[in-house]
Amino acid sequence: MARRKAALVTGSTSGIGLAIAMRLAADGYNIMLNSLEPEEQITGAISAVKKVAKGGVAYIQADLALEQGTDLVIDTIAHFGRIDVLVNNAGIQKVSRIEDFLQEDWEHVRAIILDGAFHTIRAAVPDMLSRKWGRIINIASAHALVASPFKSAYVAAKHGLLGLTKTVALEVAESSITVNAICPGYVFTPLVEKQMKDQAQVHAMSEDQVRRNIMLAPQPTKQFVQVEEIASMASYLCGDMARSITGTSIAIDGGWTAH
Repeated sequence: MARRKAALVTGSTSGIGLAIAMRLAADGYNIMLNSLEPEEQITGAISAVKKVAKGGVAYIQADLALEQGTDLVIDTIAHFGRIDVLVNNAGIQKVSRIEDFLQEDWEHVRAIILDGAFHTIRAAVPDMLSRKWGRIINIASAHALVASPFKSAYVAAKHGLLGLTKTVALEVAESSITVNAICPGYVFTPLVEKQMKDQAQVHAMSEDQVRRNIMLAPQPTKQFVQVEEIASMASYLCGDMARSITGTSIAIDGGWTAH
């Protein structure tokens, strides 16, 4: 019997990451979960994935800002014997005017979103090359395609992530490894909920005004994207029928980037 394929999803104990982990677990992958918290603090998320899982579920605490992405991949391979799918989802946001943007905030956002993906991809590709099959999915953002004010670090990091996606896709194209970026619009997650408070302060608005006039204004559907929509796309990209989709960005943004 062939060994079950393994997927690592970073930042996977809430929001988009958790939804993707649950979908891939239901699809039959062994799942390695990851976040900053100690395992005893995220037992609910682990239980939710185990409830739908057809394979194994494990958890590794790691801080991608501290360049622990390489170790995270090594530990995943040690635990499951392989890594077939890598989903780089971990990210943070900081909202501030450029003249007030702290250097440590700039470096922290970049380290998690862009440097973190670099380290996990660099560590995962050799194992994928050894079997000539792999799927790398970078959760970017509509902000990898367009900009918004007060988000210089996030927009720069997400644009960089898209560039990294394209470059690695070209390097591994002949080895049945695909590398793609999913670019969601506003998805109501804990990250967006926190950002709503920051935006309200920067724009001197109420949170309801931020929701209507800032967040949903660029999305013609006037609806938040659901995490399950992102998870379904990730599931499809992992399948064999997506073998010719590589080096691209897939917008799930309610029409935001159609402007």
